[in-house]
Amino acid sequence: MLLKCAPCAPLVASCNIAGMIENLETLITLSRTGTMMEASTVLKITQSAVSKRIAALERYYGRPLVERHGRRVVLTHQGTRLVEKVAPLVSELRSVFLEDHVQRGGKIILGVSEAILASWGPGLFAEVRRVLSEVEFSFHAQRSPVVLDRLRTGEYMVGICTGYSDAETDLQSEVIRLEPMVIIPAALQPIDYRPGEPLEVLTIESRSGAWASIEDDMRRLRLHRKESLESFFSVAQMALAGFGHGLVPIGVARTLGAPADQLIRLGRQGLNRPVRFVARKSMFSRPLVQRFYRAVSLEAGKLD
Repeated sequence: MLLKCAPCAPLVASCNIAGMIENLETLITLSRTGTMMEASTVLKITQSAVSKRIAALERYYGRPLVERHGRRVVLTHQGTRLVEKVAPLVSELRSVFLEDHVQRGGKIILGVSEAILASWGPGLFAEVRRVLSEVEFSFHAQRSPVVLDRLRTGEYMVGICTGYSDAETDLQSEVIRLEPMVIIPAALQPIDYRPGEPLEVLTIESRSGAWASIEDDMRRLRLHRKESLESFFSVAQMALAGFGHGLVPIGVARTLGAPADQLIRLGRQGLNRPVRFVARKSMFSRPLVQRFYRAVSLEAGKLD
C-alpha cells in the first residue's frame, strides 16, 4: 500500500507506512504548535525525536520543510503544501484505526476537559465503566479546544468538553449536563452580595471553551471579570488565598474542599457551564459509542 498525493508521491516509495505516518503527523503537529517543545509535549516524545522525524522527511523529500526563527518554527512553502495535502489523509487514516476499535467493541479513546477529569469526571466514568465492564477506556486530559481539534484530526473517538457548539458543523454534539457556577468569596470571608448586584470576579480566560458560554450570563448578572487565569482550579486557589472572588464550576469548588455553605450559587440564576458529549458524525452513530453516550448521559443526569 502506498500513500499518494500531488507534491509528496516520492515520499513513501521506500518507507514503511507506520514510520511515514509518524513523521507526517509530527510535521502536522509542528505546523500547529510552532515550536519543537510544544510539538514534543503534544506528541509525548522528546524534542530530539521531533527533530529527527522532520529531518527524515526533509532528507526523503530532498528539500527543507521548516525554517527556524529563534525558538519558533515556520513551515517553508514546500512544507506548507505538504501539510495541506497530507493532513486530511492522515486524519482519515487515524479514523480508520479508531473505527476498527469500535467495530471490535473493545476500546474507547476519549479526550476530556481537564477541569472535568480533575473534579467530578472520574466518579462518573467509574460508574460508566461498571455498566460497560467489557470496554477498555483510554483517557486524555486536555483543554476543550484541544479536544475538539483532536476529534477532527481523528486522534480521539469521543470528547467530553465544555462550552456551546454554535460554530461547529463538522461534529455532533449533545449537552449532557449544565454544571452550576458558584462564587468562592475571597479567603472564604462572608460578603454582602445578592445575585444581580455588580461584583468583580476572577474567572477563566477567553480562550477557554467555557468562556463563551458564560460571558453573556455574567453580563446579565452584572459580574465583571477583574482578572483571568488559564484554569478554573487556578482561579479557585487564588480565591481561597484571598486574591479576589472566584467564579468557578461547582465541581472545582467541591474538589478543593470549599465549604458548601460559604459558596454563592448562581446555577439558580441560569449561570451554568454546559458540558457536551462530542464526536465526529460517523463515529457518533456507531453502536458502541451510542451505548457509551447513553451511559454517560444517564450518570451526568444524576449530578447536581
